[in-house]
Amino acid sequence: MANGYAQAPLDGRLLRTAFGKFPTGVVAVCAMHGQERVGMAVSAFMPVSLDPPLLSVCIQLSSTTWPRLREAGVVGVSVLSRAQQAHARRLASKEADRFAGLEVTRLASGAVVVDGTQAWFECAIRESHEAGDHEIVVLEIVQLHVESHADDPMVFFASGFRGLRHVQGGSADGRAGLEVAHW
Repeated sequence: MANGYAQAPLDGRLLRTAFGKFPTGVVAVCAMHGQERVGMAVSAFMPVSLDPPLLSVCIQLSSTTWPRLREAGVVGVSVLSRAQQAHARRLASKEADRFAGLEVTRLASGAVVVDGTQAWFECAIRESHEAGDHEIVVLEIVQLHVESHADDPMVFFASGFRGLRHVQGGSADGRAGLEVAHW
């Protein structure tokens, strides 16, 4: 270890469980690879900077989809809503056609965005850094769209896709709040 502090390796299952206690948003990362649409669901998504406009995603090094997306140079990042659970499952699957039944828009750059999402970003791949068993990819936002009448967001929590929903009396003062909902 870099700090000189040595300890026994952590149990992978326990670490996955601990990471799963933190809800994260779910995005679709998609692009054209030649004439083929390529995409994947990603739950490690984070805004990075307003100036310049950057966001990041983390991709497993074992991914067979990411190398084709990387070659595209520009990707669409679509923020999925709670109503799009089937989309997330399809994009996370190993099925041959992950886009069956999905309505998408191909942008002029070759980025692909999922229709009806919370928001989408057209992003140029700026840089990446290997970190353990993942690659941290920094994306520069070229264009974006925010839907004003979108459904509640989807989250990945406790190893499953879930949604956030508004509830009355969700806070100590009786105002509306949010809760994680299991399907």
